[in-house]
Amino acid sequence: MTQPAPDLVVTGGSVYTVDPAQPRAEAFAVTHGRISAIGTSTEVAALAGPATVRRDLAGAFVMPGLVDVHNHHFLAGKEDLFELQIPVGATLDSIIEAVRVHAAALPADAWVVGGPWASDRLGDVNTAAALDRLDDAAGGRPVMLTDDSHHNRWASSRALALAGVTAGTEGVLLDGERPTGVLLEAAGIPVAQTQAAAGGLTPAQERAASRRGVEILNAHGVTCFQDAGVSTHILEALRALDTDGELNAWVVSSMLINDEIFGFDRVGEALVFDGEPYRTEHHRPDFVKIFLDGVPPTRTGAFLEPYLPDDVHGAHHHGDTLLDPEELVGWLRRVAQAGLSAKIHCTGDASVHAVLNAVEVIRGEGITDTRYQVAHGQFVHADDVPRFAALGVAADISPFIWVPGPIVEAIREVLPRERADQMQPNRSLLDAGAIVAGGSDWPVSPSPNAWEGIHGLVTREDPSGTYPGTLWPEQAIGLEEAIAAFTINGAEAMGLGAETGSLTVGKSADFVVLNRDPFAHPATELVQTVVAETWFSGRRVYAAEQA
Repeated sequence: MTQPAPDLVVTGGSVYTVDPAQPRAEAFAVTHGRISAIGTSTEVAALAGPATVRRDLAGAFVMPGLVDVHNHHFLAGKEDLFELQIPVGATLDSIIEAVRVHAAALPADAWVVGGPWASDRLGDVNTAAALDRLDDAAGGRPVMLTDDSHHNRWASSRALALAGVTAGTEGVLLDGERPTGVLLEAAGIPVAQTQAAAGGLTPAQERAASRRGVEILNAHGVTCFQDAGVSTHILEALRALDTDGELNAWVVSSMLINDEIFGFDRVGEALVFDGEPYRTEHHRPDFVKIFLDGVPPTRTGAFLEPYLPDDVHGAHHHGDTLLDPEELVGWLRRVAQAGLSAKIHCTGDASVHAVLNAVEVIRGEGITDTRYQVAHGQFVHADDVPRFAALGVAADISPFIWVPGPIVEAIREVLPRERADQMQPNRSLLDAGAIVAGGSDWPVSPSPNAWEGIHGLVTREDPSGTYPGTLWPEQAIGLEEAIAAFTINGAEAMGLGAETGSLTVGKSADFVVLNRDPFAHPATELVQTVVAETWFSGRRVYAAEQA
């Protein structure tokens, strides 16, 4: 039987396939959105028919579309379209001025919503005097500003009053007896829910937020991602976009079992078993998301050894897991029986240990098909490193937040330096056979640029150069391994390895054209790599403007 001529032939390139069976090529063909041939330019060009579109890359470097195993695309799109954007690393004075300018353009009772304020500014914003300045800048309007971890908020006095949050509310920080407006973890949810009730987005705006998030991801070469925390409004936005042919990425959604930070209406029992109506060709509601702890800078991550002593927590504070072992196993068992995999947020080594223990129970009960991801896993006890591969647990790493930077600086203030600096044992995990998958955690990170992450994985340096030094350089990995983390490893971790993640015959034609060959330049220049074009399912969905 004669094969149909391809719709597109791409020739004359330096093609890095991330497929060990055929790692390098010059050309490939695309038929009905799938890779139909890979080989030399001569071989592939010969397949073209009269209607085939021909593209000569003139030597450009091509690789699979990038895979982001952990982001919050909807929140990022919403922030980009509808919220105040505070400059990265802004001082208290800059935050106050940004609020003042933004509020002046709003109606008298409108909410000021935005962020982020940096984790290492906590001491600056956490005073009654700073709250007075915030109230003044907002002109009495309610304000809700998220920190760079997106786990904590700074709210104005008006916002606290509207949400019924008082000095006695757990998680409310105080200056003497006065709230400072800083709300840790779940303490911010009443404010978020009050704001949403007063001025939440319409379905059309929610769809626009999701579309905008995907557009920004495409501009950075991302053609496949996992949203790490969704409820029904995000599921519906993705379903609607794909139904209308407007979803230019593979998306796996992680439905929230518990909600410590977002304030979404439906979570847990009311959400996670009802994802199927939102499934489309490119949208897979295949995961649940569990928050098992918080974040180290606010001493809410769960650790095997204690934090540094302070006046509030004393000398023996370890942090706590949000679910006890029986609850965690129970949820994993129930969702696995419904065919759902799980992404579990862990920042401390005690929470990582708890996840591995729970998965060991599940695997022991004969449940082998479900996938598990430890999200972040910044700190892993050495004895637990080999258990990832043994139990089939992927390490969802976010290098954007563990190379030297503000979050690392904040962690150094609460943990002994020798422990604080031993974050993300990626070399050890790879050597032990684990799947290490790259995620941006955008908008916790300012951008979803995977080349910042790849640069950090290879050099253990801050790609921006703002924060000097290296962080645990012995855990650096190679460029091939870092690219795999942001392509095939991510696809495998989220269950899409058969669809994307490498340029392989039969897979979706998802690829990027770069401005340079990253292998031809020093590792210290990896962050200078720029996406020139992004293609999804054989269609170009992004092209950089020509200088």
